[in-house]
Amino acid sequence: MTVRSPILVLLGHVDHGKTTLIDKIRGTAVVKAEPGAITQHISASYVPVDVIKKYCGDMLRKMNIELNIPGLLWIDSPGHEAFTTLRKRGGAIADLAVLVIDINEGFQPQTDESLNFLKQFKTPFVVALTKIDRILGWLPLENACFLDSFKQQQERTQNELEEKVYKIVAQFSDRGFSSERFDRVQDFEKQICLVPVSGVTGEGVPDLLMVISGIAQKYLKNRLEITPGEGKGTVLEVKEFKGMGITIDVVLYDGEMKKGDYIVIGSSKGVITTRIRAIMVPEPLKDTRTEKRFKNIEYVSAAASVKISAPGLETIVAGSPLRVVRDEKDVEKAKKDIESEIEEVEITTEKEGAILRADTLGSLEALVKTLKHESLPIRKALVGDVSKSDILELKTMKEPVIFAFCVSCPEDVKKLAKSNNVKIFRSDVIYRLIEEYKEWLQDKKKREEERILETVTRPGRIKVLPGYVFRQCKPAVFGVEILKGIIRQGYKLTLNENIMGEIREIQSQGETVKEAKRGEKVAVSMDGVTVGKDFKEGDILDVYIPEEDLEKLKKVKSKLDESEIEILKEKYGW
Repeated sequence: MTVRSPILVLLGHVDHGKTTLIDKIRGTAVVKAEPGAITQHISASYVPVDVIKKYCGDMLRKMNIELNIPGLLWIDSPGHEAFTTLRKRGGAIADLAVLVIDINEGFQPQTDESLNFLKQFKTPFVVALTKIDRILGWLPLENACFLDSFKQQQERTQNELEEKVYKIVAQFSDRGFSSERFDRVQDFEKQICLVPVSGVTGEGVPDLLMVISGIAQKYLKNRLEITPGEGKGTVLEVKEFKGMGITIDVVLYDGEMKKGDYIVIGSSKGVITTRIRAIMVPEPLKDTRTEKRFKNIEYVSAAASVKISAPGLETIVAGSPLRVVRDEKDVEKAKKDIESEIEEVEITTEKEGAILRADTLGSLEALVKTLKHESLPIRKALVGDVSKSDILELKTMKEPVIFAFCVSCPEDVKKLAKSNNVKIFRSDVIYRLIEEYKEWLQDKKKREEERILETVTRPGRIKVLPGYVFRQCKPAVFGVEILKGIIRQGYKLTLNENIMGEIREIQSQGETVKEAKRGEKVAVSMDGVTVGKDFKEGDILDVYIPEEDLEKLKKVKSKLDESEIEILKEKYGW
């Protein structure tokens, strides 16, 4: 059985050195060509096995590893995009991931985001602890194995590196993972390998390549076997190519394709069929973004990153599944296969719940999984930007919410959402969407509780103070002490469950007030009652609470004081 190259993806927090690291491995100058040293486009690069042997031949010999994989296919991307874009039914296309962590900073928000993606898609990974050259006192040894470089460092520098490593080991432990520096790992199936590296000096890169190649060969053998025949792939990027119009960058993860084959692809307008006009590949150790370095080929087999030219690619979106079909009669079967794959992720129901929007099928799948984990109901989940129809569909819902992950929301859609009280949460990081939603929910709950507490009739109990009846009737004016709870203007008072009348006014020290609380002594005026006839000095009067207000009080029970709860327990069996 033929074995293909493992597909690798780099994940990690922004500016932790992903592009610098892959650039060092590739030996090209991609980083220097891009602003801000943050990757601007998804890319894929092929590292042949000869280069791996050149980098770490001595270590492979020491470890007695004979490589039979053809090479490594690296997908380098900003943040989560490549990983979630490169999905297939049942998980991620990536065979192995490299989680990049700046050794000096440790875990950052997008590190956790990346780790969650890896857990969701059950993808094995190793960790590259980057920027060791920035450790105080570090003496660089260009392109050296980590242990050789580590030995030449001063004891103080060695100790500092070890402290940083163990801080990250502890951070992994907090997240339920056992990890260790790669040379101290006892069981590669149970422990995460941490490989200290520098993308600038190349130190540790041979170790990283050795660990990746060794793990791929030993533990992923079955996964790397190529199924002969028609290819399967995923669209990585859609872009215009000079002289060819719209082209698609595709990662072929199984089978093969040749010029003239039919391809069936998911698009924003449904599943389409077209025919391959040209297949282009980057030269080994070049990046698919370096457009001048492409060459035309007749045939390619997995694993490969290729650029395809074909008619009618305008509606294709990144993350679309792709099938290669040799015989036209098999097109319908391939179409149904892709349709069912898309339907597994995209959700359409008539139930209450949020609408989800994401840039790719993989992103949508990750978002759906996260929201389901948070027990948030989903009404609809679709690929694409937030639309006016989303707003109109939600405007009558009890809690109209849209989660927009890595997609845009046009200004006219925002205005429509605002006028219809539809809340849109938009971010390029899933955890931020959830965080913002929870904060909004908390704030909304707080505002609702405040509104209820302000408008509902709350429990209260007063004593008519002897010697403080200022006027017996029309209106009755008398002094009271609030024994429990609260009284407000407009509250009705009862004696032995009989309604006496309504509080017209409350005065404290000659000033009119809206309410009075437990422990306070105030004067109240009431219409329609006569002190001495309807009730007398020393009587205890309770606030009358309508049935509908009792239901509302249950929602704010935690906000009531203990004396209010006592009345509710005593009178209503709470």
